[in-house]
Amino acid sequence: MTPLATVEGLNHVFTAKTGVTRALDGISASIAPGVITGVVGPDGAGKTTLLRHLAGLLRPSAGKVTVLGHDMATQAALAHPHIGYMPQRFGLYEDLSVAENLSLFADLHGLQDKARDERSKMLLEFTGLAPFTARLASALSGGMKQKLGLACALLSRPKLLLLDEPSVGVDPLSRRELWHIVERMVKESGTGEDGMGVVWATSYLDEAERCTSVLLLYEGKLLFGAAPAEFLKPMEGRVCRVTLPAENRRHAVALAKTLPGVLDALVQGDSLRLVLAPGAKPPDAALLGGSETKLVPPRFEDGFIDRLLAAEPPVTAVKPAPAPAPVPRGTTPVIDVEHLVRRFGSFVAVNDVSFAIPRGEIFGLLGPNGAGKSTTFRMLCGLLRPSEGKARVAGENLLTAAADARAKLGYMAQKFSLYGELTVRQNLDFFARAYGLATPARKEAVTTALSRFELTGAEDSLSADLPLGMKQRLSLAAALLHQPKILFLDEPTSGVDPLTRRAFWARIGELADTGVTVLVTSHFMDEAEYCDRLAIIDAGSVIVTDTPAALRARVRSDKLPDPTLEDAFIALVTGAKA
Repeated sequence: MTPLATVEGLNHVFTAKTGVTRALDGISASIAPGVITGVVGPDGAGKTTLLRHLAGLLRPSAGKVTVLGHDMATQAALAHPHIGYMPQRFGLYEDLSVAENLSLFADLHGLQDKARDERSKMLLEFTGLAPFTARLASALSGGMKQKLGLACALLSRPKLLLLDEPSVGVDPLSRRELWHIVERMVKESGTGEDGMGVVWATSYLDEAERCTSVLLLYEGKLLFGAAPAEFLKPMEGRVCRVTLPAENRRHAVALAKTLPGVLDALVQGDSLRLVLAPGAKPPDAALLGGSETKLVPPRFEDGFIDRLLAAEPPVTAVKPAPAPAPVPRGTTPVIDVEHLVRRFGSFVAVNDVSFAIPRGEIFGLLGPNGAGKSTTFRMLCGLLRPSEGKARVAGENLLTAAADARAKLGYMAQKFSLYGELTVRQNLDFFARAYGLATPARKEAVTTALSRFELTGAEDSLSADLPLGMKQRLSLAAALLHQPKILFLDEPTSGVDPLTRRAFWARIGELADTGVTVLVTSHFMDEAEYCDRLAIIDAGSVIVTDTPAALRARVRSDKLPDPTLEDAFIALVTGAKA
């Protein structure tokens, strides 16, 4: 079968005042018609750069990109009419309505009246946007915005559809709907060489398993290119699950990583998921305080971890001293929410929300886009005043002392929110001043943060030039300079590689064991697994609060004997809407 696109020895170098960045390093691959090809990897892996080459928006530093028989360095204009491109950031016009955005893109593609009407009507029905044609794009939820972007990219019936992280920032239900839409469009486009080829870039590794073929990128290099099943073959018999009490799981993770033959340990509800070295036997559950060990099918992330460790084996460190006993959580809530309501005019964004979080608990807020969790989060941060109800954070009433409450908590935003033009040390010093630390305490706090978060040696580096994992550590270090007893995390590991995510959550677990209370909001279900309890919010109200294991147990059935947390989330949200 003739490929829709080929990439041969592709290199791309970005040159700036700060130096040279090699975004792609010798990539060779092909894109087949009639299937979905996944381009998978963490932020900074080179996914967007590769898609921009396929779209003819960049010229290679070396190598060649061919799409539909056209050299994209010299003949991109000939291929453009047959390419649909959905950029990573919402690329439509927020001050136009849904219908006006579709009409504009139909004009750009030169669609005639009858063809544009038929195509627009079909896509509106297909994406579920038909009832919202008059709504401004700025008023759409995250999932609806992505569906509109997808509809605009599909207007011209492209032969090659390029989707740059279409599911980033959307909830699991919307993410699954996007997949169903694209899979159906591919199926209906035809088979063989007549079919539409899709390139789906994503940092969600679980999405790789839905693709026919996968290109796994890491730091600009192609680590793997083939079907997901081929990627997982070496992992057969090397992944096991240990069932154990939830209260022991954070300690068990650290212990498991010291056992011979264990490459990786990951919290998964009431169990640990272990990746074993080739030939290693599963450990006895009793060694980890568990009750049962059994082999389970490998996931794509397990294989990625295995390859990362093979490419960059960890430095052997001195075995750490035993950690101090965790601080008891106690019973008095550190965050106490009673019948919280927030209105925007006649619209009720949060409606009668109540929950309590004790000291040392990691508590997660989950919900579909537009459910009200971000509004709840902002109220608890003291950034929005509640319309009704009571909310106390660290003993402070948010209705009367929001500023005092903010001074007692640390906040880490989803996107890097520090100052890129300042160095690491300057950022830490600035935030220490902002938190009101006096000079001696400020210097000590900055020195401690540099050491504690492994930033020593990068003190004079501009923050904008740091790799993603180091930016994440710097953000967390800045949030903890004033030693808050409450930490707010807004999708803290979005886009990072699995090893960085594990290291981050190990730090958060250590903080919780010292008595720090953590409130996290996320669309990423693997991240939610690290929470002690979860509250799922929909239509402004809490529909359920429970542990991750208990939420999965609620939806377990003969048809779904081993549900994931994503399965539980979708079942509980759709059940609440029924």
